[in-house]
Parts: sequence; C-alpha cells; structure tokens
Amino acid sequence: MVRKYRKRPVVIEAIQFTGNFGEIEAFCGGDAENRGGELIVATAEGPLHASRGDWIIKGVKGEFYPCKPDIFEATYELVE
Repeated sequence: MVRKYRKRPVVIEAIQFTGNFGEIEAFCGGDAENRGGELIVATAEGPLHASRGDWIIKGVKGEFYPCKPDIFEATYELVE
C-alpha cells in the first residue's frame, strides 16, 4: 500500500562553501580537504566534490555531505 510521509522537522548545522576551505575543514573536523583548489568532503558514500556555492551539511548522525544551493533553499529555512 502506498502512503504519504512528511519529513520530520530537524535542526541541522550547515555552512556555505565560498572558497573558505579553512572554515569548512574546521566545521567538518577533518572530514573535508582542499585538493588542489577543490573541496572534497568525506561522506558515508565515499568522498564527494563540492562546488562553490554548495552547502556543507552536518546530518543528524554527525555525518557531512554537500548539498546544491537550490535543493538547500527548497528544503531548509534559517532557525533564528
């Protein structure tokens, strides 16, 4: 039987990649690195490339992954 589900509201931490390699590396606690001017984020699925403008998200289990800006904007809102 097909059912509809809603994503549970969770609060995540994220930082946008703007060339700020040091900030991203500190945020990810060693799970990201600058490889010749490109940002590589260690994820559960293996290393992923992040482009400038992508958001780096810390998930609910402490994992990190990049997210494209349009998906981020459609999925998350700022918590004040």
